[in-house]
Amino acid sequence: MESINLVKGYGKVNPSEDPSSFPNPRAAHKRRLTIALSLTLFLTLLICAFVGAFIHASNSDDHTPSPSSNSADSLKIVCAVTQHPGSCFDSISSLNSTSPKPDPEQFLNLSLQATVRELTNISSLPKTLISKINHPGTVSALKDCISLFDDALSQLNQSAELLNVGTGESTLTVMKVKNMQTWVSAAMTDQDTCLEGLDEMGSPLLGEVKARVQKSKEYMSNTLAILSNMPNLLKKLGISMH
Repeated sequence: MESINLVKGYGKVNPSEDPSSFPNPRAAHKRRLTIALSLTLFLTLLICAFVGAFIHASNSDDHTPSPSSNSADSLKIVCAVTQHPGSCFDSISSLNSTSPKPDPEQFLNLSLQATVRELTNISSLPKTLISKINHPGTVSALKDCISLFDDALSQLNQSAELLNVGTGESTLTVMKVKNMQTWVSAAMTDQDTCLEGLDEMGSPLLGEVKARVQKSKEYMSNTLAILSNMPNLLKKLGISMH
């Protein structure tokens, strides 16, 4: 019985000793090589993506805004110091199409131009209203308004002349700023005096005149505010007084 068992077990191999059960060195090397190549490709693509994003960001940061956007941003800063920033921005931007660079002194000049233009447009208003009304008190007050408007326009023109300088001359000096502040303030007072006269006379035209001069009053106020804040505006925008 023992010999029979030996014969039956003859030729059998222990599964743990079967060569086919051992890993193939070539196959393992091939798998490692495939993994390494895949990882290298992935890292390469990842680096390229980062480099592309960095270049795009750099190009965006280095992009220089157009003069018009620079001018608009600077104008918003300038008009922010006024009591009427909306009318300030609209009046100056409408005259600023050819401005070569954002400059508070240039904006001041344009604000003054807009003020002179608006006051010129309404300077004939008192005469026009006199011809349409038969109210002695109103007529008297409107006659005063005629001279007051003329005086206001004269003072604004004097201020504008100070900004017309030759080569090498300073556009603004401390003395110029003080003179312009005085003249623009006086022009505002002239308009207020006109309205006060109509009010004292109980004029039925007070509301109409007040509405018609409102824009010029806002422009004068804006110009005066820019003048008063000019040193700070120049400093804020990194510009020295010319």
